[in-house]
Amino acid sequence: MNIAGFPLLSLLTWLPMVGVAVILCVRGDEETVAENARWTALWTSLIVFVLSLVLWAKFDGAEPGFQFVESVSWLPEYGVGYRMGVDGISVLFVLLSTLLTPICVLSAWEAIHARVREFMIAFLVLETMMVGMFSALDFVVFYMFFEGVLIPMYLIIGIWGGPRRVYASVKFFLYTLTGSVLMMLALLAMWVQAGTTDIPTLLRTDFPVGMQYWLFLAFFASFAVKVPMWPVHTWLPDAHVEAPTAGSVILAGVLLKMGGYGFLRFSIPMLPQATTYFAPMIFALSVVAVIYTSFVALAQTDMKKLIAYSSVAHMGVVTIGLFTLNVQGISGGMFQMLSHGIVSAALFLVVGVIYDRMHTRDIDRYGGLADRMPNYAFVFMIFAMASIGLPGTSGFVGEFLVVVGSLKVNFWLSLLGGMGMILGAAYTLYLYRRVVFGRLTKPDLRGILDLSPREMAVFAPLVVLALWMGIYPTSFSRYFDASVSAIVDHHAAAIASSVKVASTSGAGH
Repeated sequence: MNIAGFPLLSLLTWLPMVGVAVILCVRGDEETVAENARWTALWTSLIVFVLSLVLWAKFDGAEPGFQFVESVSWLPEYGVGYRMGVDGISVLFVLLSTLLTPICVLSAWEAIHARVREFMIAFLVLETMMVGMFSALDFVVFYMFFEGVLIPMYLIIGIWGGPRRVYASVKFFLYTLTGSVLMMLALLAMWVQAGTTDIPTLLRTDFPVGMQYWLFLAFFASFAVKVPMWPVHTWLPDAHVEAPTAGSVILAGVLLKMGGYGFLRFSIPMLPQATTYFAPMIFALSVVAVIYTSFVALAQTDMKKLIAYSSVAHMGVVTIGLFTLNVQGISGGMFQMLSHGIVSAALFLVVGVIYDRMHTRDIDRYGGLADRMPNYAFVFMIFAMASIGLPGTSGFVGEFLVVVGSLKVNFWLSLLGGMGMILGAAYTLYLYRRVVFGRLTKPDLRGILDLSPREMAVFAPLVVLALWMGIYPTSFSRYFDASVSAIVDHHAAAIASSVKVASTSGAGH
């Protein structure tokens, strides 16, 4: 279903690499090269974003299958091909990736001074990897993009990060790579069983129940680290604290969604019996994440660490929703991922604004910023309320649907999962009150300047989206409703079929 045979997804995926080539060709003194690199990265990422809006506009939300499918033979003797396509779930993640990339480029405009060309190249390569991963319809192609994301992100943290950047980048790389090796073994096992790496074919393949358990655990090792789920979340606070602001934005906004996307694309639809079997374990780990990391967030004195731990808690709500295996829960998890991608990214930008001015993230160093930075205080308030889940903001819709979906599974699951909303209000309002309100008593804050036009341009689309998703959620949910319903129906049919087979074999004995 390409537009007149036009390979739109491939263009979206590979166009950033054209920007990389242009940046590499730029010559001149260091300042000229840096300025040209910034403008090239910005215009390239904006063009990619506009193309993704075309994809969104042409996408048929009523169709649960894959659209804009491209297929080129690559390794036919092994059943491997370059296959691309999007459904209602992946099209919104593509849009999220292409939206946040130009925002990251703009946010780093004045913050990054060293090796600007290399920084912009890393972000454009990262965009190619993210869009390719969400668009891949072949498991080998998916795996290459999935792992490819690690390289530019490792460099962004390790070169432009804080004092402990090397430690944080190595920890990030080792955690995520270790889980992914097990996923590669699962991929090989599925290829041996099905004879192909085509994802739509694998979605229709009935894997033996005994095999499903091992495959699920292999996938879980990779996706749980990416989410990140408790207790394999410890790489995230270090990565966020040491990463530059733009790195934290893309890490929170898109890279954490790779785990949730993996569960939705592979674990839940391909391994239905194992998903049902392991769901209680997922619920237990998610509830611990929601409650434990919320209390840890409440104890933080570093703004970035507080938001990093809040991300773990919010993603715990997502995994509860995805494994309820009903329409409300999965839709809530999906909506919460999109909301978190915008709100958490915006909160890291909010921290970056005052860090650029004061070069500290210590909460105790601030206070009374509403007096000097009223526009900043207003923007911060919007995202704080959205993070809490205030009705009328994007955060409310996802959390409400997850609570409704989990209530169908277990009352206590719904109650404990919903605690995240109460605890979230505690640590977010604690942060907001300490930084924004009170008397402006600290002398070094009295000359601080409000948001610049460039910073307003960075925040404006995120403010609009946080409110738009909260006030008119169906304008987004209608794109993934059909895909979510198809996953739930497929899972229910597979479970019913296995029960029927079990009862028939029992009667036979």
